[in-house]
Amino acid sequence: MALGHAWSVALLGIDGRVVEVEADLGGGMPGMKLVGLPDAGLREAKDRVRSAVRNSQQAWPGEKLTLGLSPADLPKLGSGYDLAIAVAVLAAGGQVPSTRLAGTVLLGELSLDGRIREIRGVLPGLLAARNEGFTRAVVPVGSLFEAALVDGVEVLGAARLAEVVAWLRDEEALVPPDPPGEGEPQAVPDLADVIGQPEARWALEVAAAGGHHLLLTGPPGVGKTMLAKRLPGLLPPLSPAESLEVTAVHSVHGSLSRRTPMVKIPPFVAPHHSVSLAALIGGGSGLAAPGLISRAHRGVLLLDEACEFGGHVLDSLRTALEDGEVRIARTKGSVRYPARFQLVLATNPCPCAPARETDCTCAPSVRRRYLAKLSGPLLDRVDLRVRMRPITAMTTHESSAPEATEVVRKRVLAARERAAARWAGHGWRTNAEVPGPVLRREFALPPKATALLDRGLDRGILTARGADRCLRIAWTLADLAEESRPDADQVAAALDFRERSAA
Repeated sequence: MALGHAWSVALLGIDGRVVEVEADLGGGMPGMKLVGLPDAGLREAKDRVRSAVRNSQQAWPGEKLTLGLSPADLPKLGSGYDLAIAVAVLAAGGQVPSTRLAGTVLLGELSLDGRIREIRGVLPGLLAARNEGFTRAVVPVGSLFEAALVDGVEVLGAARLAEVVAWLRDEEALVPPDPPGEGEPQAVPDLADVIGQPEARWALEVAAAGGHHLLLTGPPGVGKTMLAKRLPGLLPPLSPAESLEVTAVHSVHGSLSRRTPMVKIPPFVAPHHSVSLAALIGGGSGLAAPGLISRAHRGVLLLDEACEFGGHVLDSLRTALEDGEVRIARTKGSVRYPARFQLVLATNPCPCAPARETDCTCAPSVRRRYLAKLSGPLLDRVDLRVRMRPITAMTTHESSAPEATEVVRKRVLAARERAAARWAGHGWRTNAEVPGPVLRREFALPPKATALLDRGLDRGILTARGADRCLRIAWTLADLAEESRPDADQVAAALDFRERSAA
């Protein structure tokens, strides 16, 4: 009997675990058995690998072959184990030495003629391998652009199984990756394009400075969508750790750019109101794939025409807004995807949505039913609520020309730096991430400053969650005003944002 060993990576969401692939030859009639919780796509690897080995001018063993994937209780999905299985079989048969296999992970799907095809999730797979002490990886040539983003791992690319065999025999070298491309900076819409709406512009600045969620309500054509699309331009670029996390989600989704694979600017996602629950949150057969809220991680999720979305779709956001991640359970296991995004809701006040509210033909019950899509628990998680008014003039005086994005962005970045310095010891970067108990105990404001919140709680117009969010907004207002802590006026301004409703 002979044993061969190789290593690959299993992904559960964006969390990876190294999988040991064992090949045992001998002990019975010729045949092939694959164990270790493979899915349907992986079970078909037996035929793919056999043909790939033969078409790479290598001998297929004529003995009983048992393939084991460990940990055995971990679900194995997809075809990314093909290359590791083929190499383990060849190593068990003595056709390739095992010298270079120690500390190396092998990722890639095999075609019948021996070509190595690209797979999704190479980046998070290599990050997991690096964390478990692996120092080298062999990936498809087409995946080198994202594999090169992982530091501390020697990455090599192969186009065919025959090339990997020759490399294991030390007969030829594999392809190293090119340096990652920087790419051109993306152009962002300018805030100066938005006419009027000073109150909404201020709310957008506060939202950008503190990472707060925002609701914009108003008649059509007043600039709700224009403002929302300009929010990413006010946000700071992603940190290296955030970039890797966001890029890992896009890698699993299969939407990375080959020219500039590293995502360095906050993503912006704006689904149509007909989006399904699975597409928004994540889903699919087997283990769930990431949804749009995970693709918006560390960026902005705009739900335009929010009241046209299904009520159950909107309410499904509640847990993600609180936890910053989404957990999806399926029969084959549970997965976790990050989903810490800024939510922007934009809606008309009623279905008929005239330019002037005095022209509305909707009955009061129709308006209530329309706005009821935005449930109380969801609105309680939205920090800033702004009512936008119709535009009354298209011309502005030079002295009152709207500020450009670059001007507002400087104030936002300065406020974010103050918040990041304050919360650095706790690991938070924005005021919106700070738990309420910390604000109430370690950073408690004097009773005079929070008297309005106490009255709001006593009268039932504010929940405990809403009070915590008022405190977060107040700290953001203080950061924008370059003050060390909020005062009573800033708490009152924060409460004013909370008391406004969509109706």
